[in-house]
Amino acid sequence: MTTDEFIHIMDSGEVIPGGSPVHAKMHELSQEALRITTQINNSYHTHEEIIDLMSELTGLEIHETFSMFPPFYTDCGKNLRIGKRVFINSGCKFQDQGGITIGDDVLVGHNCVIATLNHVMDPDRRADMIPAPVKIGDKVWIGANVTILQGVTIGEGAVIAAGAVVNKNVPPRTVAGGIPAKVIKKI
Repeated sequence: MTTDEFIHIMDSGEVIPGGSPVHAKMHELSQEALRITTQINNSYHTHEEIIDLMSELTGLEIHETFSMFPPFYTDCGKNLRIGKRVFINSGCKFQDQGGITIGDDVLVGHNCVIATLNHVMDPDRRADMIPAPVKIGDKVWIGANVTILQGVTIGEGAVIAAGAVVNKNVPPRTVAGGIPAKVIKKI
């Protein structure tokens, strides 16, 4: 299975059976992501080196305006799309197998977790996974220690307050916070 075929299947939202060829490809890509994130996290890199490593990790050209403070963790990398002028602060953990799209001018705070997979509730099929993408619009600010769950879209210009757990879509130009996150006010 090619990486493009894998991403197409993951983006379809189909249930991924545990032990399937798609599941095996997940593990293969995870090993590559571990190798690259170990490089990112275990020594100093110039801005240009970070761009090169993130481009290798994602398989896409990362724009020169991207910046990040490692450490950074992901279990795939190949289903992560990052816009221009994005800043990712230290300690973030992205589970991008189900797809993460980050728009332009986005700020991601310390220790943010973005999860794009869920397991089937039936205990006899618990190893099966359900992918759903996370989409973050342009000019979004995500505070420290935020968790964004699968299938969530955060609208353009929104702010997610520190410590929030986002399990539903957030409208554009709003502030959302709490557990679970709720809209606090409009911007």
